[in-house]
Amino acid sequence: MVEYRRSSHTIYDIKYHVIWVTKYRYKMLRGKIAERLRDLIRQGCEARKITIVQGSVGKDHVHLLISCPTDIAPSKIVQYLKG
Repeated sequence: MVEYRRSSHTIYDIKYHVIWVTKYRYKMLRGKIAERLRDLIRQGCEARKITIVQGSVGKDHVHLLISCPTDIAPSKIVQYLKG
């Protein structure tokens, strides 16, 4: 069953699948680096009221399926998380 999110004038269920890779696909996201990256992504999402539906950190890439409010553009979400 779909869980809709609500704000003052909208009811929505927006999900984005975001993927980004390391430069030259170097396999550097391991161990403590991967754990720290995961924590930073969670903190950034909590600060912007973005819900992580699914996510994974690979050796050279990050996958996120996120649900976000309607007032944030997808490009701004990626900018916030990568910054």
